[in-house]
Amino acid sequence: MSVSRLEHITPIGVEQMGDLADSLEDHDVLRLENLDTNIPPPARAVQFTQQAVLDDDANSYLPFVGLSSTRRAAAAHVGRQAGVQYDWKTECVISAGGLAGIVNVLLATLEPGDEVLMTDPTYVGLINRVRLVQAVPKYVPLLATDEGWRLDLDALRRVDPSRIKAALLMSPSMPTGAVFTADEWAAVIDLCRRADCWVINDAAMERLVFDRRPVIHPASFDGMRDRVITVGSASKEYRMIGWRVGWIVGPAPIMADVARVSLTNVVCQTGIAMGAVAQALEDPDDGIAASVAELERRRDLIVSSLSAYRVIVPHGGWSLLVDVSDLGLTGPEASRRLLERAKVAATPMINWGTRRCDKYVRLVFSNETTDRLQDIGERFDRALKTGLSA
Repeated sequence: MSVSRLEHITPIGVEQMGDLADSLEDHDVLRLENLDTNIPPPARAVQFTQQAVLDDDANSYLPFVGLSSTRRAAAAHVGRQAGVQYDWKTECVISAGGLAGIVNVLLATLEPGDEVLMTDPTYVGLINRVRLVQAVPKYVPLLATDEGWRLDLDALRRVDPSRIKAALLMSPSMPTGAVFTADEWAAVIDLCRRADCWVINDAAMERLVFDRRPVIHPASFDGMRDRVITVGSASKEYRMIGWRVGWIVGPAPIMADVARVSLTNVVCQTGIAMGAVAQALEDPDDGIAASVAELERRRDLIVSSLSAYRVIVPHGGWSLLVDVSDLGLTGPEASRRLLERAKVAATPMINWGTRRCDKYVRLVFSNETTDRLQDIGERFDRALKTGLSA
């Protein structure tokens, strides 16, 4: 029997679909189920990593809270995004990936039973980490509109601020690609001020925004510098998934607690990777703009090719959702048909929020080129429009 803290920890689905797609050993399968990417990392970061493998100083536990060069670069990066300044010595800790940083922040800020504001849908890995620290997700819906996802501001206004101890939010969000507008951020900030709670900003995809939308950081709002804890990662924006390096930046008092948790949880980060991430953070030729342009082309191709389906247009990120309920299907049923009939690996959104998510499948477009995506409409037709009664 599992221990009680695992009672509400659910599968994420990606691990199952990824293993199933791997087992087929078929290059014709479109790998749209997980967040790998075929867009290369910054060249300077790769070159630094190659040199670090032979550097004895990189083969070290120390320093436990991260290399000075990486902390300095990360604190400066978050400061630029937010329009405020941070002291890298007291307000930045390097984590072993972004999600390790998230769980360390949750452990440092929450008591069991505390409510955490989250969107619905949201990444199940975030939900599971909230539950792992024995806090309680408080969902606010993202509404699927013809123009894309919008935060349900009416539902947000109905939230009791006295029960909220943190808001764990992501823009662009996974799995939806929702990007908060200035008005939506302002409404969230207003609630958080009334709740006197932390804003935990998962900034993993912060600059991966489409259609020339602005990047808005919650710490840029008046008086929010000391309420916002930013958790960033090299995995998405810099395409450095295998490096497993993230950063946590926030006000000094809480960062001292985050550092204590970090030392108790994952003692140190990947030594040969941290310096490379510093290089990426400081590299003017980091490839982010080109990456965004390529991701936007892939998004546009998928949305156009699937015009006969209920695709909710993402405004950023690496993925989008398709609502299959009009076809009389659930997400798991559609996912099965797509793989069996059309060689499309797509993850159903079971557990990625409330039961309203059961009708979606997610398509990740970070790891397939536009050439390979050309026939995605035909594949969907073959899988979902043929023999619906089967």
